[in-house]
Amino acid sequence: MSVRGPSLTERGPGLGERGPGPVPVTLSVNGAERSLEIEPRVSLLDALRERLDLTGPKKGCDQGACGACTVWIDGRRVLACLTLALSCEGREITTIEGLAGPDGQLHPMQRAFIAEDAFQCGYCTPGQIMSAVALTAEGHTSDDDEIKEWMSGNLCRCAAYPHIRAAVRAVRDGS
Repeated sequence: MSVRGPSLTERGPGLGERGPGPVPVTLSVNGAERSLEIEPRVSLLDALRERLDLTGPKKGCDQGACGACTVWIDGRRVLACLTLALSCEGREITTIEGLAGPDGQLHPMQRAFIAEDAFQCGYCTPGQIMSAVALTAEGHTSDDDEIKEWMSGNLCRCAAYPHIRAAVRAVRDGS
């Protein structure tokens, strides 16, 4: 004997409240609560860029392959293009715009990227920096091979990789 569950066309409890049209969402981004209305299928990247005017995270591949959209959710790096904005309610989102101090003082990794000339066109730089700060905090900076491995999800079409690794080493070494 089989038990019949709801069909795909039947609504479960509470589903009518969260779509298919725009729904209210409150996101905590860079320490500020931001309210917006979005469809449940909107990616975090599109919500940040198109609704909240935070253009630091870049739309590179929109498939999770390049890392240009790297942000932190609750301190862990994620690809914003593969994350639904709706799933981020109640969590802290940090973008490159929130990395500098409240007084505008650049984060040490941002300063190291400038000092080491770790960018050329700059398109990938926000995602590279967000990953670099995270891998440094995670302790994945023992040598160039480890840095390379932990940064491998962030592509640079200008091939500034040696300079990026130099910036990570500079922050690691307190230079």
